[in-house]
Amino acid sequence: MPYFILTCVDKAGALDVRVSTRPAHLAYLAGFKENVKLAGPLLDQVEGNMIGSHFILSFETQAQAQSFADSDPYALAGLFDHSSLTPYRITIGTLEP
Repeated sequence: MPYFILTCVDKAGALDVRVSTRPAHLAYLAGFKENVKLAGPLLDQVEGNMIGSHFILSFETQAQAQSFADSDPYALAGLFDHSSLTPYRITIGTLEP
């Protein structure tokens, strides 16, 4: 399956939205174990607070990856200022066992 990089940047001052929505977000991700190859928060360089999300995804189509992104509880809560979804090819290393 093709890979995609999803990068989402939080709205300024939205840490409380991120924290309150995090359990729903993690539960949502758990339903996509085959598709979410790598995921984690982006951190600010000063205090280490979460300021966004970064994913490596595997879906058959970009439309499926976009639907995944749009249905994430973080996105539905309006957490993100902006996001990007970009096709990706692994050149060195592997995400597979």
